[in-house]
Amino acid sequence: MARRTITQAIASITANANIGGFLQGTIYKGNIKKICVPGLNCYSCPGAIGSCPIGSLQAVIGTIKYNFSLYVVGLMLLFGVIFGRFICGWLCPFGFIEDLLYKIPFRKFKIPNKVNGLLNYLKYVILALFVIVLPMFLVNEFGISPPYFCKYICPAGTLEGGIPLVLMNPSLRQSVGYLFAWKVFILISVIMASICIYRPFCRYICPLGAFYALFNKVSFYKYQVDKKNCISCGACTDKCKMNIEVQKNPNSPECIRCGECIKVCPTKSLKSGIEL
Repeated sequence: MARRTITQAIASITANANIGGFLQGTIYKGNIKKICVPGLNCYSCPGAIGSCPIGSLQAVIGTIKYNFSLYVVGLMLLFGVIFGRFICGWLCPFGFIEDLLYKIPFRKFKIPNKVNGLLNYLKYVILALFVIVLPMFLVNEFGISPPYFCKYICPAGTLEGGIPLVLMNPSLRQSVGYLFAWKVFILISVIMASICIYRPFCRYICPLGAFYALFNKVSFYKYQVDKKNCISCGACTDKCKMNIEVQKNPNSPECIRCGECIKVCPTKSLKSGIEL
């Protein structure tokens, strides 16, 4: 098994170590839950021992009238500055699920570069609109807003939190309605797309990926091309499932640092590591 797959599995299991929650249909609310995990992992997942950065960010923005937590924003900035989208490729539980789905034998599709380039901007729109603008301005009479992305879009929340809790709690099963059906529809759509397209949620929808993407070019963890040894063969670009021209833009905002391009480079001109 590849090193990245093992790391992804360990990170996912660690972030959801409260196994008893799945058996009891309850959510862990201990002190550790105050800490954000680096990847997208639903707060309401019965196994979750930490908070999701996006859920936490919406919460502090939604209550900004009364309190703003520099801790949440600071921790996300720290993750971004050090790792960039390495977190997406190696530590995110939902990214790991997408990778596993893509391994299912089925016809694979590569999105044309022009279409892919346009769709890449969608996640930034979702980050700005659903995570920042709506929670900031569409509030109730108490100055509090719902977590719009989590409530109306996030398939990770449906898979990890909504479905397990509904299955284990009869009272919740009786109260599900159109919103839950909508979320299940989004989840099924993402699952089906992930089988034939590499990481569609990560590439086009995920606001956490959009946030970390802002730091890819300046993060401490970087990719470097040795232009003296590079023969411009295009092997790295052909291998890249994220449609990146690796030789020209090794630290593209869309790069999730999977390392596949490094493996196929015939002259070993691509390297990765911490650069201070």
